[in-house]
Amino acid sequence: MGSYIRPSSFHTFDPIRLSPDSLIGPINDSMTGRHEGLLGLVGRYNVLPELKEGEPSPIDRATSLFISVLDWQDSGDAPRALDGGHSRERLGRFPSNDGNAIEYLIEFTIERKGETYLHALLGKLGRGLIEGEVERSEFCAGSGGMELLGWLEVSDVIELRKEIERGGWSVKSDEPLDGGVQDAFRHLLVFLRSASKRELGILMRRHS
Repeated sequence: MGSYIRPSSFHTFDPIRLSPDSLIGPINDSMTGRHEGLLGLVGRYNVLPELKEGEPSPIDRATSLFISVLDWQDSGDAPRALDGGHSRERLGRFPSNDGNAIEYLIEFTIERKGETYLHALLGKLGRGLIEGEVERSEFCAGSGGMELLGWLEVSDVIELRKEIERGGWSVKSDEPLDGGVQDAFRHLLVFLRSASKRELGILMRRHS
């Protein structure tokens, strides 16, 4: 009987209306019992647990960030997904070693000479919270095995879509999956077009 092979992590691309950078300060304040700044940004959606001034927030920083950036509906219902069909499943667990389509794209594409932001924008989406400034490190790992990886703001979404459609990139000759880059870009564009149409950003997270 063969050994058990654990499936790769699942990745989700969520619609967001705020930049994580705008929430790091207010959430840090909330962890010390000062909630005014955070509630001023997200209070009207009534999605945070009851926060009492002077008492630290009962949830971790990553969970607080995740709840706060999402594009909640005015009714308070869960955000409408950027895609609920094939692209969600295909990009959620990509058939690469780690299941991460964004890392696959960074590894197996070449930016053509000239001014291009393709890899920088893909890096921000896939690593923006787990790399870079030290103050972001506590905002990555949340309860229940959730890990926040990175994000794109509205302007980034529009720019990445243009970069992909412009075609200022090529596929490395050693790509292991035949047509993998093209497939990943095709499904990523579904999310980018949906977010662009709704004037929203995108948050990428991983579930163990």
